[in-house]
Amino acid sequence: MKKVLGVTLGILTAIGGFVDIGDLVTNALVGARFGLHLAWVVIVGVIGICLYAEMCGRVVAMSGRPVFDLIRERLGPRTGLLTLVASFLVTLLTLIAEIGGVALAFELASGVNYLLWMPLAAFAVWLVIWRVKFSRLEQVFGLMGLLLVVFAVALFKLGPDWGELLHQATRPHPIGHEDWSTYAYFAIALFGAAMTPYEVFFFSSGGVEEKWTRRDLVTARSNVFVGFPLGGILSLAIMGCTAVLFLPAGIQVGTLGQVTLPVAVALGKIGLAIVLIGVFAATFGAALETALSCGYTIAQYRGWQWGKLVRPRAASRFHVVMIVCIVLAMLTLLTSVDPVLVTEYSVVFAAMALPLTYLPILIVANDPDYVGKETNGPLRNAFGLVYLALLVVASLAAIPLMIITKGGQ
Repeated sequence: MKKVLGVTLGILTAIGGFVDIGDLVTNALVGARFGLHLAWVVIVGVIGICLYAEMCGRVVAMSGRPVFDLIRERLGPRTGLLTLVASFLVTLLTLIAEIGGVALAFELASGVNYLLWMPLAAFAVWLVIWRVKFSRLEQVFGLMGLLLVVFAVALFKLGPDWGELLHQATRPHPIGHEDWSTYAYFAIALFGAAMTPYEVFFFSSGGVEEKWTRRDLVTARSNVFVGFPLGGILSLAIMGCTAVLFLPAGIQVGTLGQVTLPVAVALGKIGLAIVLIGVFAATFGAALETALSCGYTIAQYRGWQWGKLVRPRAASRFHVVMIVCIVLAMLTLLTSVDPVLVTEYSVVFAAMALPLTYLPILIVANDPDYVGKETNGPLRNAFGLVYLALLVVASLAAIPLMIITKGGQ
């Protein structure tokens, strides 16, 4: 049972990383506009995050230290600072989107405007981080997030033409009035959503919280190869639902309510209740991840005490960073900025920070001083370099495509 529960770290990371507010909106929007013609990007993203998350898990299991801590030590404070700034800003932006997603989930369930739920959502995130044990946190929200499998059930219930969906998935090109620039823009958005920087920092820091050792390599790899592909499958199910319901009618997705509509159409009120709980769990779990990741990255770079295994008084600066970030997120959202719009931009900006996040991980995973004989082999390094090239291309193309397409309009 302990081994089974250990996999929930990967499940939480997958649900929070793949099926957070960013993927809920981005996959649904892409499905409504392109069908499954961009499904290949999700698959590429799953393989990439599995590749680098496995490196992070291996580094933690062999060294007992989080990856970001080693990045500063191995590459020096200047390079570490560059990685810190890039990843932290993207993570903070993602935290804003996730807390907004929690409030929107409350709005869908209650009918009360999400702005009124915002302070409660922010307070709840802080309270859970402050009071709930890390193991309990990952188990509860990781398993609750599995309710999003209702999207897969809804897809079957909608009775799609499976041959047509397969045809779309195997034909990677724009359709209708869409052009290659918008197609490429949303491809980068999907890629950025799949490989957001906070995922690997949370995963490696979580391994330290779980006290992984060399004997836990199997657990670490199970987390990666069970959790992340599961998140990818759920993302494809969301994309498929909107492709079936909205694409033929030419309806675009712009709200969280539209994202959940296919489940309500297919499964009725019971399905809607289940999906709302799943959306809450996924967005709340991602809010916990991003808030913790903000604290992890700064504390590890500065050499402060950090983590939920340390008493708050001993890790006061770690907790202060998280509190400040949560308050900033709440204040930003109370300006009435659209959380969905924040979400769409956060995944694109995440793509810009990807090379600065993943290149240091590749370097550390090849250092025998940290991982001993468990350094990357030729095949891992070959795939790592291929993905690093993809990350650089996505990073360089993100802003020009955002300007050309006016944010995918």
